[in-house]
Amino acid sequence: MVIVTGATGHIGNVLVRELLAGGMNVRVLVLPDDDTHPLEGLNVNIVQGDITDLESLKFAFKGVDIVFHLAGIITIMPSMATVLERVNVGGLRNVIAACRACNVRRLVYTSSIHAVAEPPQGTVIDESQPFSPEHVLGDYARSKARATLLLLDEVKKGGIDAVICCPTGVIGPGDFGISNIGQLIIDFASGYLKSYVSGAYDFVDVRDVARGLILAAEKGQSGRHYILSGAQVQVPELMKELARNIGYPAPTYRIPAVIARAAGVLASVYYRLIRRKPVFTAYSIDVLRSNSLVSSARACEELGFTSRPWQESIFDHVEWFRAEGMLPTRR
Repeated sequence: MVIVTGATGHIGNVLVRELLAGGMNVRVLVLPDDDTHPLEGLNVNIVQGDITDLESLKFAFKGVDIVFHLAGIITIMPSMATVLERVNVGGLRNVIAACRACNVRRLVYTSSIHAVAEPPQGTVIDESQPFSPEHVLGDYARSKARATLLLLDEVKKGGIDAVICCPTGVIGPGDFGISNIGQLIIDFASGYLKSYVSGAYDFVDVRDVARGLILAAEKGQSGRHYILSGAQVQVPELMKELARNIGYPAPTYRIPAVIARAAGVLASVYYRLIRRKPVFTAYSIDVLRSNSLVSSARACEELGFTSRPWQESIFDHVEWFRAEGMLPTRR
């Protein structure tokens, strides 16, 4: 028996499908008010609980061999430090305690590439860089760095076997909750996206990440972390690929990064007021301008991890939105 926390999320629901395809007996942890549509029709045991509630985790983890912990808050919005600390760090602390209490054999934790201290531009980001809350961008990254360090410390103390995976930017089908990149695709299709900012980011397919997590459970070394990356993509390349797949021309107006970042500060306020998922904030502009030269060599060599071409992932992401009736058309 395995359990997946965050099972209704983008990686989570795809992971559940991969586990079921491999013949695994799967339990999922969902919040009491979670929309379970992403799990509809799947042969899973649904248990309600909350990673901030230790007792609910102890109940959910009974009889479980492997825990895939994905639940948490992902955000590019500022001023989220308190809730991120409570959910991303405190939640992992509870997951660790529940794993110990229930004698779980292995914990596979999904951290983030953003938890890794960024080296200078031109230097490849790999597992030699440390997890450092003081040397990462934004509240989300700091929370993931602190959580990862917490887990590594607990592994050293003993009583828990854990492997850590650090995906880069996840793309691909199964995006029920509409991720940040998913919102960008939707905004492109609707014509809402009028301009772009130069920069680059590493994208990896959600299906490859799901398989990487399973490989980590099977082959990963306890207390070791593995970067799951795909390919570095320049923003203009991404715009052209979306244009090919969606059938509308890409925006041609490039906003200077300095101006875009200043606007991003105000955009955060705007997105909060209209309660809409943000496409860009000051943080996201900083990320696009940061080092995104990433290597997954360790995961490839030790786990057998592979990643598909990013163009295939974008195509499948767009087509999945289209099939689900989630891709808008321009008027």
